[in-house]
Amino acid sequence: MQTSMYNALFGALTQEHRMANTANNLANVNTTGFKRETMAFRDVFIRLGQGISDPISAINEKSLLPVPDEMAQVRIALTNIDFSQGSARETGNPLDAALQGEGFFKVRTLEGDFYTRNGNFRLTPDGELVTGQGFPVLVDGGPVNLAPNARIVIGPQGDIQADGEPVGNLDLVTFEDLQMLEKLGQNMFRIRPGVEAAEQPADNVIVAQGYLEAANVEVVGEMVNMIEAQRSFEAYQKVMHTAQETDQKLIREVASSR
Repeated sequence: MQTSMYNALFGALTQEHRMANTANNLANVNTTGFKRETMAFRDVFIRLGQGISDPISAINEKSLLPVPDEMAQVRIALTNIDFSQGSARETGNPLDAALQGEGFFKVRTLEGDFYTRNGNFRLTPDGELVTGQGFPVLVDGGPVNLAPNARIVIGPQGDIQADGEPVGNLDLVTFEDLQMLEKLGQNMFRIRPGVEAAEQPADNVIVAQGYLEAANVEVVGEMVNMIEAQRSFEAYQKVMHTAQETDQKLIREVASSR
């Protein structure tokens, strides 16, 4: 019954990961430019009792190690970011900008230059164009200052004009493989550590001034995923409980027969 117990344990942990992922997607349904995460499954072989003292930590760290065939079960292999387009919501704010197509705004932080789909921009008291969190939005490779009362026009290609005068172009970039990016806090992305990826101009993206991109989360679909994961988790719990009762019964029978 030990095999059944471990299979049920890892199955329950898988569903726990699914529920946490789904809950995060639902929590960000109203976050501008948020991209949902999806779980990918495949056969993952976890070696138990062969150099791993804590199998729970091993599965949490997504260690992919070989084990006997009887331990092979479907497990979480990785998490993918769904970069599909979110719907556009009109705000009428001239400093709001939504991207239609593949691409990102580039912003500067104390930790380096990162990327975002959240075009909810504002001006600081000094007139600097920044994100909602206060990070400078890059225009032609650097921060930009705009007159607070100027009439701002952002063109479809990211070109900015203030009172009819050209200011510069928003840095709009993309990558050959978007899965080279990882999520950071505050709805931003960066290139995964250790991965070589070069920025490319986002030639096929269109900027819509006065709009914001909504999260690409389907509430109904995520709720269905949550219900499925919860039911599967409960089923695995029952299997573990049954396996434990069977083991205890066998121990008692063996002890009484002596």
